Amino acid sequence: MAADIATRIYPFMPGGAADGTKLVSGAVVLSDLTDKPRFGLKGGGSAAWLAAQGVKPPAVNRIGDHRGMRILRLGNEDILLLAEGAGETLAEIKTAWQTAPSPKGYSSWREEGWAWMRLSGPRLAEAMSGLCALDLRPQKFGAEDIAQTRVGHIEAVAFRSPAGFDILFDVTASAYFARAVAAVAGHTDQHRGHP
Repeated sequence: MAADIATRIYPFMPGGAADGTKLVSGAVVLSDLTDKPRFGLKGGGSAAWLAAQGVKPPAVNRIGDHRGMRILRLGNEDILLLAEGAGETLAEIKTAWQTAPSPKGYSSWREEGWAWMRLSGPRLAEAMSGLCALDLRPQKFGAEDIAQTRVGHIEAVAFRSPAGFDILFDVTASAYFARAVAAVAGHTDQHRGHP
């Protein structure tokens, strides 16, 4: 019954833990993708089970794709499937996993425990240099690379998306992250046009 299905409340939604926190827009844009479908697998058998489904896991700290999903390999047996525009494909994989016998790893609850934010905008490179100590310029950090580092003073996973950078981190830090981005964006705006 539809009435039995719980409605999820995401941090920036009314009633969410970060309700009222502003997402910056302008020269630096912060977008919330936390409600987009994703599924994380971890533990022995995860990579082999996905490969048996035709989902080829990339090398560790690299990104692959499968029928519109992005496949992030965070460790040998730690894989995250992101399905911003491929919800049906992800649903098929998730249903197959739920009904499969072991070994198949276990759910790492990334859809519950992680926020998914996107940074974009014309001053993105400058903002990212203020948020992260890594050199994320295209010649140093490619489209299939993953950085497991600190972004905005929190532990995060960062990678390039067609629009900019996607950042995944503990959902409880959502408001803090949004404020850190706003502070860097404000600093970036103040210094626009200065060498």
